[in-house]
Amino acid sequence: MRFSVYQDSQIGARATNQDRLGYCFTRDALLLLLADGMGGHMQGEVAASLALQAMGALFQERAKPDVAEPERLLDELVFAAHHALHRYRSINRLNDTPRTTVVLGLVQGDKAYWAHCGDSRLYWMRNGQILARTNDHSHVERLIQQGRVSPAARLTHPDRNKLFNCLGAPTLPRVEQGTPVLLKPGDQLLLCSDGLWGSIPEHELAYRLCARELDKAIPELVRAATIAAGKNSDNVSALAMTWLGKQPATSHTGSALHINSLPVDSVITSLQGARSDFT
Repeated sequence: MRFSVYQDSQIGARATNQDRLGYCFTRDALLLLLADGMGGHMQGEVAASLALQAMGALFQERAKPDVAEPERLLDELVFAAHHALHRYRSINRLNDTPRTTVVLGLVQGDKAYWAHCGDSRLYWMRNGQILARTNDHSHVERLIQQGRVSPAARLTHPDRNKLFNCLGAPTLPRVEQGTPVLLKPGDQLLLCSDGLWGSIPEHELAYRLCARELDKAIPELVRAATIAAGKNSDNVSALAMTWLGKQPATSHTGSALHINSLPVDSVITSLQGARSDFT
């Protein structure tokens, strides 16, 4: 399969960057990951890092080189990350478990699957138009769906940062999956933290991503969101993939698992700001 991917993250006006993002892939499957550590709880950056490491490791174990049951794997990836956070709390004898949001996209064949917990988002775009996106697991989103407040409340409501679903809580997370979609060449998936979507209008997100190559569009989006939020800027992170099409089967040789040579934790931390095109 063929795709182009780029990611970037900025600290904004926060003391630390609690966002983590990355991807790993085999010859026939690609996993995109983004987690936003919850600042209202201790060690949010640890939660985000552990979540990505757990999900990346399980993906590498299961993709042989494709995934037998993509939708089942999405559930298992999230639960593996959740349990990793609770193990960390137990081993380190913490009073509370670090918590994080998570959004993940899995591309296999010419289909895309995704899942999320929290308010980090995934957008599916085509020709500058948003075809689908995840729904935030936040109290203000519930109010919007109930018709009690307007959509503009996502940016201004005093409870806009309160979530009812995340990893690391005492109860199991509720994994919400999108309907699998058929990708066409040129389609894009964008994963981002609320620091991005909360500062840039959706129509502008779609236009900017379509109008420029990823290695230019993503840094520009991240920078624009940071500037727009000013002294109130949250961490801002974005990971985008442009689908270029399935590789003809005749070009594959053997059945070896072609995973990025870097360890999972290195993939997560070192690929920021680096464009990659894969065939």
